[in-house]
Amino acid sequence: MKIEGGCHCRAVRFEAEVPEAVEVLDCNCSVCSMTGFRHLIVPHPYFRLVSGVESLTSYRFGTGAAEHLFCRICGIKSFYQPRSHPGAWSVNLNALDDAGALTVTVKSFDGRNWEQAAAAGFD
Repeated sequence: MKIEGGCHCRAVRFEAEVPEAVEVLDCNCSVCSMTGFRHLIVPHPYFRLVSGVESLTSYRFGTGAAEHLFCRICGIKSFYQPRSHPGAWSVNLNALDDAGALTVTVKSFDGRNWEQAAAAGFD
């Protein structure tokens, strides 16, 4: 099914194709905890940035492998390139126009202990 979403000011807009039933990762790392980011992993070929590439700014920390993309106007991170899934975007479930259209299963991810959690797997 097609989903749409973006940032608060609507400068950044995206669309993606996902199944009706999805698993979302709920991470407890410092960034995800502070921002309420809930990860819906979308492979690159199924994601399209509709507008706002010029409004995105990037932030990297720790290993620098993840590229956190924020709207420079409103500050919302609606999606980003995670280190955990280099072939996919992590879309914030909270940034979707209609997350209620999806059947969502939430899986906890211990991002505070990223290396150990990643070794245990994401599936």
